[in-house]
Amino acid sequence: MIVAKTTEKPSPADIITNTIIDRLEAGVRPWVKPWRPGLGGRPLRVTGEPYRGINCFWLWLVADSAGYLSRTWMTYKQAQALGAQVREGERSQIAIFYKSYSKTVESPVTGDSTDETRRVLRSYAVFNADQID
Repeated sequence: MIVAKTTEKPSPADIITNTIIDRLEAGVRPWVKPWRPGLGGRPLRVTGEPYRGINCFWLWLVADSAGYLSRTWMTYKQAQALGAQVREGERSQIAIFYKSYSKTVESPVTGDSTDETRRVLRSYAVFNADQID
């Protein structure tokens, strides 16, 4: 297993990469139709909005491996807000949040303003609706 250099806890990139490698070593190409008939499409946030990017591929892969029938994923707090409860012993999966934006920054030395591109990359824990009562 590849482990991030600064910590013993694997990064989201390490987790996703190692899972894909494990599936390839098991003879499965996870990018070839990574969903079962009847699931109806891309994984969904609890709001009904489809996931995009790596989250779509990753949550398809996880759902297929675990045998989940639901396309819906949510955080623990979102489940609580719906009056639901994650079953004891259930393990979360990661979802990735990425955003880039522009911010005007003033130089403390010259006072000139420049636009800087900033990026945010975070992961958060989600559960499939099949893991929730």
